[in-house]
Amino acid sequence: MPKVNFTNSFIEKGLICPDDKTKIEYVSKDFPGFLVETRATSNGTGTYYYRYKDGYGRMRTMKLGRTNEISLKEAQTKAKVLKEEVALGGDPKAKVIKAKKVPTLRELFNDYYLPHAKQHKRTWVNDEQMFNSRLDEKFGHLKLTAISKSEVQKFHLSLPKFQLSASTCDHYVKLIRRLLNFAKDLELIQRNPLDRFKLFREENYKERYLNTEEQAQLVKKLKTDANRPVCNLVLFLLATGARRSEVFKAEWQHFDLENRVWRIPSANSKSKKMRSVPLNDFALKLLTDVGTQGKFDYAFANPATGNPYKCIKKAWTRLREQAGLPELRLHDLRHQFASLLVNSGRSLYEVQHILGHSDPTVTQRYAHLSTATLQEASNAASKLIE
Repeated sequence: MPKVNFTNSFIEKGLICPDDKTKIEYVSKDFPGFLVETRATSNGTGTYYYRYKDGYGRMRTMKLGRTNEISLKEAQTKAKVLKEEVALGGDPKAKVIKAKKVPTLRELFNDYYLPHAKQHKRTWVNDEQMFNSRLDEKFGHLKLTAISKSEVQKFHLSLPKFQLSASTCDHYVKLIRRLLNFAKDLELIQRNPLDRFKLFREENYKERYLNTEEQAQLVKKLKTDANRPVCNLVLFLLATGARRSEVFKAEWQHFDLENRVWRIPSANSKSKKMRSVPLNDFALKLLTDVGTQGKFDYAFANPATGNPYKCIKKAWTRLREQAGLPELRLHDLRHQFASLLVNSGRSLYEVQHILGHSDPTVTQRYAHLSTATLQEASNAASKLIE
């Protein structure tokens, strides 16, 4: 390990490995830790290194670059930066080792997030489709620490050109942010660069409320159509404000007809918590008339299979078109039920609990429907004043 005074001339002509060695290190006389290694297989060129002891007394070696790629001055500058970091208690080599252990976004998604989501998230398939469709190609190969807010913002702003709605564009960013938060929880990264990321936040709620005449048209059609299983299912949606999936999976064991309660198990509830739905007279009559109790496990079973319906799109399309409501969605029946509650004077707190909203801000969308009720309350005060 000869000590030398490094000069440009020595780097150009002096990097010779002796015949009896496979490699040799030339160490700087005036810069402790700075050295050049040259091998027998590459006489005339070498590699710059900086060697130091970490806080535990272990010898660490950091590669600075090849002599034919960077100059002596550049190598010495790099070594001085590392020396200053070590003097302040840092460990540059440990940082490199840790960085190598950081997974790529693709590895995080496939090896960590997806197995977790399959156990805890009903909509994990949506996440998988979104990741595979656009995120994997754009960011999948990047280490988590290499994902920057600016690059995600460029990606976000580029999405509308694919005729995607603002809400859909936001969902892509929300998924990346969720993945990085997940990585942060696993202590794979220290911070999420997408904290406080500005989304488009387009209000895309589509709500279709039926007036009295339209509601009567729909109910008449559902009461008289020959497809009783599907019609009863749709009427039950209107009578309870439940979600489609909740009604599809409703089993007779979940109903307490005597106490007029439908207990939706956590496995079927969007909030993943068991919730109780009060059964009104109309809903109770439907359950009495549906004719599946004692015959099938599911209250609104497909009579051909005894299993829950997976899709009633074809039948529902026909029913709504024949009722003169071609644009009405099944989910609109949930909004219609909420509007009936609000317009009959029930509070938003009551609506929240009957519909099973875990967040009261979701129920606030129905606040504008209470105008008539508030007007009546105001008129009560007016009469007293008079």
